[in-house]
Amino acid sequence: MTESQKWWTLALLLAVSGLCYLLAPVLTPFLIALLLAYLGNPLIILLCQRGLPRTVAVVLVFVVLFVVVLALPLLLLPLLEHQLTMLAARWPDYVDWLQQVVLPRLQALLGTTTVDISVLKQAFSDHWQLLGGGMADLLGSVSRSGLVLLAWLANLVLIPVVTFYLLRDWQPLLAAIEGLLPRSSTKVINRLARECDEVLATFLRGQMLVMLALGIVYSGGLWLAGIELALLIGMLAGLVSFVPYLGMIIGLAVAGVASFMQFHDLAHLLPILAVFGVGQLLEGFVLTPLLVGERIGLHPVAVIFAVMAGGQLFGLFGVLLALPVAAVLVVLLRYVRQRYIASDAYVAD
Repeated sequence: MTESQKWWTLALLLAVSGLCYLLAPVLTPFLIALLLAYLGNPLIILLCQRGLPRTVAVVLVFVVLFVVVLALPLLLLPLLEHQLTMLAARWPDYVDWLQQVVLPRLQALLGTTTVDISVLKQAFSDHWQLLGGGMADLLGSVSRSGLVLLAWLANLVLIPVVTFYLLRDWQPLLAAIEGLLPRSSTKVINRLARECDEVLATFLRGQMLVMLALGIVYSGGLWLAGIELALLIGMLAGLVSFVPYLGMIIGLAVAGVASFMQFHDLAHLLPILAVFGVGQLLEGFVLTPLLVGERIGLHPVAVIFAVMAGGQLFGLFGVLLALPVAAVLVVLLRYVRQRYIASDAYVAD
């Protein structure tokens, strides 16, 4: 790549980054559609290799994708709503137990005055009764705002439409992009693109399956342990498990508090420790090696920073884009490191 091409490439990257920053709210449904199409394209290739026409394969994968996308919320949301309702109903009892049992013990241990938290209990009860009316007012306000509602509906319609066209035209789009590459750099760019695709595919598809599997394991284990909020805590722990050990730490802390407030003893912490211990063993020795592998190279600190930086810069669009961009940057940084080590600047005396 000549010096002029390097400057043009840098200018193009800056221009694209600036456009993404300005158009982030508009690009969010397109990014979701792109991720769905990326996840579904290998299935289309597999079906085409089995002799199915591409159009039929696209329609079949499209239907399966959106059945799964729609079925999961329809199945999980009522269960999670039931868990949240149970938590709200038990909250005054938890507050009573804290005031009558925990705080006197803390007072005796630390010599402090007892804190009256009945105000907290009453405030929560009052606000919980007002929550339904507040939600109704919020929905009414949204419905009265025609432009907001129209934009929300447009995004919902855009996602399946854009996903279908991306699935159908994935190969022609890749060929068109490849045709625009500088001929002198085509081999290098294609090699880096294949490595990026390998990292992205492994991370996105594998990590989503790991998160789902851990959510099921944690929820089932906590349910067997008798925890009332098993589904809510298990799915929360599974959702944040894209950072190693973070799901276990958060899930163990929340489940421990829930168990202690439900049973009022420490003995019930043992099955909870067993649940998350088994989950960690499954993640470390079965799920991650089988579904994700060891070639990703995304350090937990890098994952946290990428998500926070993406959310700060681009909002929801940045959160969705953070991990794919971080995975691609890992591949590019490996290439830069290889070039640096092979350069005169590194080996010169």
